[in-house]
Amino acid sequence: MAQAKKQILVSAQWLGRRRFEAKGPSGYPLVMDSNAENGGDGSGNSPLELVIMGLIGCMGIGVTKLLEKMRQSLESLEITADGIRADEIPYGVTEVHLTFDAKGEVAASRIWQAIKLEAEQYCPVAASLKAAIIPHLVLNGVETAPPADIPKPE
Repeated sequence: MAQAKKQILVSAQWLGRRRFEAKGPSGYPLVMDSNAENGGDGSGNSPLELVIMGLIGCMGIGVTKLLEKMRQSLESLEITADGIRADEIPYGVTEVHLTFDAKGEVAASRIWQAIKLEAEQYCPVAASLKAAIIPHLVLNGVETAPPADIPKPE
């Protein structure tokens, strides 16, 4: 017997010019707009910003959940994304550099393992993007390379 497909129903109401208010199953409203150059007022996040924010949120939720299961004592985590766009229309994101700035009693090998699992297996946002996702780790203020047994993403 075939399983029902999982759906996420999202709707957006046009508010004039280039502005939209969207709501998903959680019910929280979110305003999107374009900059003045593209006919908007810049009164909300752009849809592309939201895609990258979604990636950061998805990766962060998954990494912190995995580290908790690994019994790692994470004190803080800030994730920064640098999205690189194509030079041609539609100017899509071709790669995203994610910098995980973590602090706490966390083994570098464990956080790299969590990052790799999320980027390659568990994060549905990462799985939905065509862009290459290139993680970087700063652990307790020190840039930390992945261990040899965790291949560097291309």
